[in-house]
Amino acid sequence: MTKPDLCAVGDVTFGEGRLALIAGPCMAESLDLCLAVARHMKTLCDRLDVGYVFKASFDKANRSSAESYRGPGMKEGLDWLARVAREVHVPVLTDIHEPSQAEPVAEVVDCLQIPAFLCRQTDLLIAAGKTGKAVNIKKGQFMAPWDMKNAVAKVNAYINHGVLLTERGTFFGYNRLVTDMRSIPQMQEYAPVVFDATHSVQQPGGLGSASGGQREYAPLLARAAMAAGADGLFIETHPTPEKALSDAASQIALEDMEGVLRQCLAIFQIVREKNN
Repeated sequence: MTKPDLCAVGDVTFGEGRLALIAGPCMAESLDLCLAVARHMKTLCDRLDVGYVFKASFDKANRSSAESYRGPGMKEGLDWLARVAREVHVPVLTDIHEPSQAEPVAEVVDCLQIPAFLCRQTDLLIAAGKTGKAVNIKKGQFMAPWDMKNAVAKVNAYINHGVLLTERGTFFGYNRLVTDMRSIPQMQEYAPVVFDATHSVQQPGGLGSASGGQREYAPLLARAAMAAGADGLFIETHPTPEKALSDAASQIALEDMEGVLRQCLAIFQIVREKNN
């Protein structure tokens, strides 16, 4: 297998042999929440020598119901993300949904994320690439791993190897996702690969007007991804997941993150030692 290119997100490098983590609440519900989660995870990751990137969305544009709260919006959300970066000293990542958002968002964050449903949108990918910032492309639930090379090529035409790919499950019937761990080494032909443990246990639209989920299986899938050789993890975490305003059923409790991360790190290190 071809060794994937490295991808730098601020001072965190994916693909260099050190575990990297993208983590934060699904939605930027408040500045206080963002700062609290970022500080907790920064302290934990520093202690474990894990690279840490904070994640939160300022707009959840694909909510199950039009009546669901979408977030603070771009202006206030970017202000909060800038505060996190400045006060906690961590790189930050957030989603964009339209080409016009790429440039203003790139002025604040270290990595632009392309949502899974939008991973084939050429104009969006090109706009993200033109910013020169790292781009995390989430594999669509409808996409084969090997087809993601085209998405990578669209971005690399502008930023030259600043791309991450994220595996987050494939549709399996209605309201259910399944993860094919073979996608991790297959997509590493094109870029470092991150595994999204919490969206992979999501049940899209499973509650009718909201998505369900089985958070109890997220740590299991995260460990499996480490065994499969993933370069990093993506985990949504919240102090009280059941009260979260988005993805309440799949986020991992903040107090449980140390145990999850320690187990994943142990497996990650064993796999890297075996491969070196």
